[in-house]
Amino acid sequence: MSAALISARRPDEVARKVEQLLRQGHLRFVIATIDHGGMLDLERLGAARYAAGLQSVVELEETAPVAVAAAR
Repeated sequence: MSAALISARRPDEVARKVEQLLRQGHLRFVIATIDHGGMLDLERLGAARYAAGLQSVVELEETAPVAVAAAR
């Protein structure tokens, strides 16, 4: 299964979307950057990683160009 691109803005929305996609069987997630990799993006990334668990791969869009291409 390809990586799921998540563009939610708030960390709680990101976590909710990750949990929803996990139930659908996704294990790879790419978080779209909205703060050019700044603190907000890092907070969203942390929320996604916490929600996804250890079995999943979660990356920021700028650091995962191949995963983003696969998600589109």
